[in-house]
Amino acid sequence: MKKIYFASDFHLGIPDAASSFEREKRIIRWLNQIKPDCEALYLLGDTFDFWFEYKLVVPKGNIRLLAKIAEFADEGIPVHVFHGNHDLWQFGYFEKELGVQVHAEPISIQLGKHLFYIGHGDGLGDGWRFNFILWIYRNRFFQRIFAFIHPNLGIGFANYLSHRSKLKTFDGNFTFNGEEEFLVKYCRQLITQGDKSEYYVFGHRHLPMIYDLDQTKKYVNLGDWIGFNTYAVYDGQALTIEKFEG
Repeated sequence: MKKIYFASDFHLGIPDAASSFEREKRIIRWLNQIKPDCEALYLLGDTFDFWFEYKLVVPKGNIRLLAKIAEFADEGIPVHVFHGNHDLWQFGYFEKELGVQVHAEPISIQLGKHLFYIGHGDGLGDGWRFNFILWIYRNRFFQRIFAFIHPNLGIGFANYLSHRSKLKTFDGNFTFNGEEEFLVKYCRQLITQGDKSEYYVFGHRHLPMIYDLDQTKKYVNLGDWIGFNTYAVYDGQALTIEKFEG
């Protein structure tokens, strides 16, 4: 039976080149393992700790993962890539070169028996400071200004800030706030507005779990591949969280 796989928050690039390279190879082993029964693959953002596409330049590295994603697409396995808050500056490279579908916003989609609401999770109830920074990142004016900076300077400086931000806040992601969790609140808001989804699947928070919103609706967080190596698999009947290599 074919299955649908979900993963998020690889954050390739941190904390250093050697650790990131080992993580990339582990992700490749996972992709090779799931490929024979994979009906579709959903990567829910922050695949890279930083990504910016210049007109003729993309960030160096991670060629093994990019090639494996292209391999999936070339063999007819649909791959969906979502913008994360660390890799939202995507302007067509993934669609043209890798053959994947890119989503800048959450989507609602019927998979098997269930209706899914899928997104990275950033900007969906985060604090105002985070949302203000996210607005700057998504603003076309600021994107164009950044594009005028030479890649050696622009990518180098952005990598420094991105690494510093993630390493500073990483531990805080391991505290689950129950009904006060901002993504749980967001799901509740959608349900109040009449949303019919049964699985609300996100990354961003790095804390793997399936949390019952009621008897039929579940909030799902995929965790990450820095500390957990977790992913979700949907077999047409139910979605479960799994762990790769320990």
